[in-house]
Amino acid sequence: MALQGQIEAYNLPLGVISHMYRDTACGLPGTVSKVGLGTFVDPRLEGGKIGSKTTEDLVSVVHLGGKELLFYKSIPISVAFIRGTSADAEGNMTLERESLTQDVLAIATATKNSGGFVIVQVERIVERGSLHPRHVKVPGILVDCVVLAQPENHLQNLAGGYNPAFAAEVRVPLDALEPMALDERKVIARRAAFELKPNAVVNLGIGMPEGVAAVANEEKILKYMTLTAEPGVIGGVPASGLHFGAATNPEAVIDMNQQFDFYDGGGLDLACLGLAECDAAGSINVSRFGPKLAGAGGFINITQNSRAVVFVGTFTAGGLKVALEDGQLRIVQEGRARKFVKHIEQVTFSGPYAAKESKYVLYVTERCVFKLTPQGLELIEVAPGIDIERDILAHMDFMPIIGQPQLMDARIFCPEVMRLTATLLSISLVDRMQFDAQQGTAYYNFQGLRVHTSKDVQDIEQAAHELCQPIGKKIKVVVNYDNFQIDEVVVDDYAAMVKAVSDAYYSDVSRYTTSAFMRLKLGSALELRGLAAHIYETPQEASAAARKS
Repeated sequence: MALQGQIEAYNLPLGVISHMYRDTACGLPGTVSKVGLGTFVDPRLEGGKIGSKTTEDLVSVVHLGGKELLFYKSIPISVAFIRGTSADAEGNMTLERESLTQDVLAIATATKNSGGFVIVQVERIVERGSLHPRHVKVPGILVDCVVLAQPENHLQNLAGGYNPAFAAEVRVPLDALEPMALDERKVIARRAAFELKPNAVVNLGIGMPEGVAAVANEEKILKYMTLTAEPGVIGGVPASGLHFGAATNPEAVIDMNQQFDFYDGGGLDLACLGLAECDAAGSINVSRFGPKLAGAGGFINITQNSRAVVFVGTFTAGGLKVALEDGQLRIVQEGRARKFVKHIEQVTFSGPYAAKESKYVLYVTERCVFKLTPQGLELIEVAPGIDIERDILAHMDFMPIIGQPQLMDARIFCPEVMRLTATLLSISLVDRMQFDAQQGTAYYNFQGLRVHTSKDVQDIEQAAHELCQPIGKKIKVVVNYDNFQIDEVVVDDYAAMVKAVSDAYYSDVSRYTTSAFMRLKLGSALELRGLAAHIYETPQEASAAARKS
C-alpha cells in the first residue's frame, strides 16, 4: 500500500528507530545521529520516504560540533503492543521466557509520556507482589492493559515452539549444531570467516552471513571472538532463519537501544552482511527491489559504524548452480539476475562515504572477492577454476579495477575442515609491522595480538630491530592496540622493551586503542619508564598526532 501511494510510510534505520523510542520517552524533539548519511535515508536522496503519498520531511541535515549529522523528527506514540512472560495484577511485567528484551521499556515509556495506551501480552498472570523487583522489565505504572494469551498466540519466535536455550534457561552443546553442506553458500561463508580476528566483536546479518557462525562453530574458533546480533544478544551462536535475532547460549541479552549505542559508537570490529545489488562505487542495495520493500533493518547502523565490513552473496541470483570438483569451482548454470550493476535501486550502504572514511570493505562471492578503494571496486581474489573474462567480467555491468588478483585459499573449496585456529592465531609479526617510506612512518598492527610470555616480548623486539635498523634513521610509529592482550607477569618486560626500542629507533610514537582498560594499563606501564603515556582512542587521532610531531 505504501509503494502504491495509498498510505504514508517511512523506512528508517532500525537503530535510529530504537533510539527514537528513548528520545521520545524523555520528551526530546527528535534524534540526532550520523547514521544514514549518504544513504536513501539522507534527505538529499529520499529522506526515508516510501511512495508518492509520503510528503512530510522527517529527516533533515544539521551541523553540530563541527560535524554533519541527520536529525530525525520524533513521532508521538498513540498505542503500544508489547509482550512478556508474566504479569501481576498491577501490570508489572517480566521476560523470563523471552529470547530478547528488545525495547519494551523504552516503547512503554515513550507511549505513556505521549499520552498513549500501553497493552501488554503475557502467557501467565501471577499474584501481586510475587515478581522479584529486579526481574520486572516494565513496571505497572507504564501499563494500561494486560492480555492473557493462549499458547498458540504467544509463540517464542516466528518458527514457533519454545527453545529454552534462546531464553538462557539451559545451555546446549554446540557440537549438536549440524555443519553446513559444501556448496556455494558454505564457500562464501568460509572465505568470510578468514576475516575473523581473535577477540573481535562481530555482527552477522540474516541470510547468507548466518553461515559464518556455522563455519566458525565447525572450525572450533567461536571461543576466540564474540558474536552479536542487533536485537541485543551478545555471545553464543546467533540463530538463523525464522529464529534470527535470538542466540543459542548467549552470554548476555541487553536492550536493543543499548546494543545500538555500542554499535554506533564503534564497538564492532567486524560486520558481515548480505549483498543483493552493488554498483561500481561499492554502494549496496538490500532494502528495495521494485514492488518488494525489504527495509533496512539495522543494516545502515551496522555497516556505517563497524571498523570492517564484509558483504557476502552469490555473484548472480536466480538459478545459479555450481560444482566443486578437486578443489576447484565450476559454474554449471549462471544465475538469471546480475548483482553487480551500473545503477542500484536504492543506496542502503554508500561506497563513496565508506571510502572517504577509509573503511575496510570486502565483497565476497563464491567465485571472487572485491575490495573497496577510493576509485571503486578492485578485484583482489579469484576462485580456482574460474576464468576472469568468462565467469566474472561477462556477468558484470561495469569494469572493476584489476591489478594482480590472487587465488582464493584452496582450503575453502575442499570438504575437509579448514583448521582455521592456526590461521586465526598466527598473523606474523612481519605482516603486522610495516614501514611507509613516503610518510616516514611505521605502522604496527597489534590488533588481537596476545603477549603471554617473555618469548613473545623478545619476538616483538626482534621484529622491530629487523624493520627499523636498515632504515638508518629514527622514524615515527603508529601502534594499533585494539583487542591487544598482555599477561600481568610480562607487562614490565614489555614496557622495558618498548623503551629500549623507542630510544634506539623512534622519533615519536602514537598509540591507540578503543579499550579504556588497555589505555590505562599500558599508559601506566609506559609512564613508569619515562615514555609518553597518552594512548589515543582512534586511529585518526593517533595518525593526526604523528603528523603534527
